[in-house]
Amino acid sequence: MLFNSIDFVVFLPLVLLAFWVVERISYKAGNAWLLVASAFFYGWWDWRYLGLVFLSGAIDYFASIQIDGSTVPAKRKLYLVLSIITNLGILGFFKYYDFFVTSFCDAFTLLGSPIEPYTLGIILPVGISFYTFQSMSYTIDVYRGDLKASRQPVEFGAYLLFFPQLVAGPIERATHFIPQFRRRREFDLVNAIDGTRQMLWGLFKKVVIADQCAPIVERAYADPGHEWAIGLIVATVLFAVQIYCDFSGYSDIAIGCARLFGFSLMRNFAYPYFSRDIAEFWRRWHISLSTWFRDYLYIPLGGSRGSNWVRVRNTFIVFLVSGFWHGANYTFIIWGAIHALLFLPLLLSGRNRTNTSVIAADKWYPAPKELGAVLLTFTFTCFAWIFFRASDLQNAWLIIMGIFKGLFKHPGQLLEFPGYILSIPTIAFIGIMFVVEWMQRDQQHGLAHIENFLQTPYRWAAYYALIIVILFNSGEEQTFIYFQF
Repeated sequence: MLFNSIDFVVFLPLVLLAFWVVERISYKAGNAWLLVASAFFYGWWDWRYLGLVFLSGAIDYFASIQIDGSTVPAKRKLYLVLSIITNLGILGFFKYYDFFVTSFCDAFTLLGSPIEPYTLGIILPVGISFYTFQSMSYTIDVYRGDLKASRQPVEFGAYLLFFPQLVAGPIERATHFIPQFRRRREFDLVNAIDGTRQMLWGLFKKVVIADQCAPIVERAYADPGHEWAIGLIVATVLFAVQIYCDFSGYSDIAIGCARLFGFSLMRNFAYPYFSRDIAEFWRRWHISLSTWFRDYLYIPLGGSRGSNWVRVRNTFIVFLVSGFWHGANYTFIIWGAIHALLFLPLLLSGRNRTNTSVIAADKWYPAPKELGAVLLTFTFTCFAWIFFRASDLQNAWLIIMGIFKGLFKHPGQLLEFPGYILSIPTIAFIGIMFVVEWMQRDQQHGLAHIENFLQTPYRWAAYYALIIVILFNSGEEQTFIYFQF
């Protein structure tokens, strides 16, 4: 079930109303209702894959109880390893089996002994990377002693399947999220209103911007060998906008929706395209995943302690694994490697935490140096996005060559603007989005505390305007990009 669908428009009010009715009985009844509703929400795609979520959750539920109830180090470690291997095994089979088989056969072909690959054509269950990491981190937190194991299966199931963030995050930490299932939730009208605003802003970014950029990007990237340089450049920039509005839009809807139920989810985006270097970008982009890798992979490997070699090794491991997490394709690995190469000079020179505050705080506009840093960081990010979006390495190479040939061999092409790219409303809405988020760059989302600077008539006019453009741009339901991960 998509957030941008009629089904969800019907589903959400019914579930929300029933939740606050049963929540008055007991918070455990509220948990049970959320578990049922979330199972229905996920099963809307394919009920068969619901069993995978329950399997992953059941393993971690029982493994964590064994870990929490034992003082024998060997036994605790055994159940932790069981949890990790099982989770990664399920994820690896569904997401990477065909990739590894094909790569293995390609290697033998290069050596002169061709092997016909036997692939299964496995359909990737929606959200498997997200709920697997969320479930696995719960077991790790229990093993570390950061959290007591849940002995309430309904409580744990509601935590794992909570429908607003089940499919594409944020990847919640058990230490932050499970305690919210162990107490009664209180309806907060102010919080609910702001959550509704956040959902509205997320829908605007998804439907009005991301979905309108999608066909332009698809056309250019489908056949880059016959695309003009300016078309490839514009499509690449538009993809950067598309993936941000698509994914941060989902996160805004998920976080806002959770607030209607009295829950707090972690922030997942903090205006990453206003970053002044790649290190700052990764503190602001997909925060729940980047901090997950930091806490459960980078720091256990040794983090930034030790020699420069250790720091380089750990950085590459994290970024390459992050790339591979996104998909079974060499393009994602290259994407991760590019970010590692951009991040390392900052880390090794001790400048990776230079920009930790909001850009141009208490000012209307950035200083020229800050603006230049933002534009340079955005340019590097767009270059890396080429590999992320391209279907394969050959496609990515054609795009890069097409851009550089246009820039250096045929600069006149840059003045020949393909007509299909021109979409004045889309460009205008992108501009509005960036202006609003620039003005709100110290807030949680684009419409946060809007009452502080817009009087009631103008505020409602803005709401209605957003609703109208969302409805006007609503056509065929388009899935969210990160559903494929």
